[in-house]
Amino acid sequence: MRDETIRLGQFLKLANLVESGSDAKPVLADGQVTVNGEVETRRGRQLVPGDVVTLGPAAARVATGDAEIDVPW
Repeated sequence: MRDETIRLGQFLKLANLVESGSDAKPVLADGQVTVNGEVETRRGRQLVPGDVVTLGPAAARVATGDAEIDVPW
């Protein structure tokens, strides 16, 4: 994430929680997405660093490009 905020629909695709932007609309409408533990249905919801988005068993945290990546390889 390069800006201060990102829209939920964009983040779902960026985090690979959905395959395309058009796939975000139905899962949001069905109440399958939560942001910080609360159901969210607005594709345009503005997310900020630290927000946690969950869809089914998968979850992703919004982070800036400044975050250090600590991988074991």
